[in-house]
Amino acid sequence: MAKASGMKQVGYVDCAGGGQVIVRNGIAYIGHMRAPHGTSIVDVRDPRHPVILAELPMAPGTHSHKVRIAGDIMVVNQEINNNDPNKPSPDFRGGIGIYDVADPRKPRLIYRWETGGQGVHRFDLDARYAYLSSTAEGYLGHLMIILDIEDPARPTEVSRWWMPGQWTAGGEQPDWDRTAHRCHHPLRQGNRLYTSYWQAGFHILDIEDITKPKRISGLDWTPPYDCPTHTALPLPFEIRGRRYLVVADEDVYRPADGVPAFLWMVDITDERAPVPVGSFQVEGLEDGPQPLATACHQPCEIVTGTEIPAAWFAHGLRVIDISNPHSLREVAYFVPDAPEGTDRVQSNDVTVDERGLLYLIDRRRGLTIIERT
Repeated sequence: MAKASGMKQVGYVDCAGGGQVIVRNGIAYIGHMRAPHGTSIVDVRDPRHPVILAELPMAPGTHSHKVRIAGDIMVVNQEINNNDPNKPSPDFRGGIGIYDVADPRKPRLIYRWETGGQGVHRFDLDARYAYLSSTAEGYLGHLMIILDIEDPARPTEVSRWWMPGQWTAGGEQPDWDRTAHRCHHPLRQGNRLYTSYWQAGFHILDIEDITKPKRISGLDWTPPYDCPTHTALPLPFEIRGRRYLVVADEDVYRPADGVPAFLWMVDITDERAPVPVGSFQVEGLEDGPQPLATACHQPCEIVTGTEIPAAWFAHGLRVIDISNPHSLREVAYFVPDAPEGTDRVQSNDVTVDERGLLYLIDRRRGLTIIERT
């Protein structure tokens, strides 16, 4: 049975497992983890009776597990899926798909932007630009690329930024193992990009001149901690006159007896000197060895106040009060039933709609619609 405190389930979409969910104007857009499922568009205006409106497929060995909406434009990533035993076609090139979803029942492909290597992993989007974590010819691992999509039929690259050592075609030499240092995804606030960089922590980039991103600072705690940095989420408000980032590590790449991933509060009042000041972990997860994909994964990137919902893999949805950045506390949780045919919950992403309803996607199966009580 589902376990909950301060929350209740109001709806459910039986769908293939997903990597990301976004909801706009009563329509949910779901990026799926594995082919043949690519992107699903679901009417959730009546959350108790969701209706699937459209489904976009992906070819074997690839996936389209991330999705963003800006107005009537939907952008999805397209990437080789290294976890799929099927091999992609030799002529597959990753990138993004740009769609017109003015009629969500009939998504229309406007343009497919392609890049070299594996493709685009995760990204941010506004009405003018897409901020990508993308591979590119001549670079080791994902770097940050900004695309101008004002004309969605003719996207153009505006700029790119990478850690010194990634541009191997330019003679740079990495001092890390393979692709451990790579862009996971940028998030824009004002003229800054808060860019998670996997086992290289996060970087704050100045994009006042969007054609020339400049690094301001960063912070890396791997090592001593094992889990890579997944998300650097800037708060859109101050707390007691100070500015903060909510930073989530992802519970992968650690020994079984290693410290499970958790969520950090980082003071960026002086953005040239970020300082960790608080953290949160589900109680009991540090009492003994834990399997991978048990702990922290992803906070809700739509911040509506000082309660931050977060997808916590095997521990479902946790709602964390950050009003005291030095002492984070859990105020509600919802752990769904494990999807049929699976051994445990794998909550992967969470978002909120205009009504305050929360949408929790499981990477194996199902989207749960939840109400805060």
